[in-house]
Amino acid sequence: MKKGEIWIINSGNSGGHEQSGIRPAVVVSGIVARIVIVVPFTSNIRALRFEHTIQFSPTASNNLSSNSIAMVFQLRAVDVKRLETKIGFLSTNEIKLLGLEIKKMLRL
Repeated sequence: MKKGEIWIINSGNSGGHEQSGIRPAVVVSGIVARIVIVVPFTSNIRALRFEHTIQFSPTASNNLSSNSIAMVFQLRAVDVKRLETKIGFLSTNEIKLLGLEIKKMLRL
């Protein structure tokens, strides 16, 4: 599991406004103690109304099935066992864009 890879994750059920269920997510960290940091995607275009979101279109390298919104504001740590299947990866420029949005959100 490497930074920029897109995996199908099973984040289980959660309460409130946290994303849950089975969905694509992009890895944004290396593995530490069997934990990785991910940004989940949604196909719900209405998510663009929130700050800290980025839209990605399907490509041969990312293998997303539809226009997808990276919900940077839902940045989370997950156990590697929640990552089920690697489906693709982001380009170097897309990884940089995602990193800039994370820094902006965290005010780094």
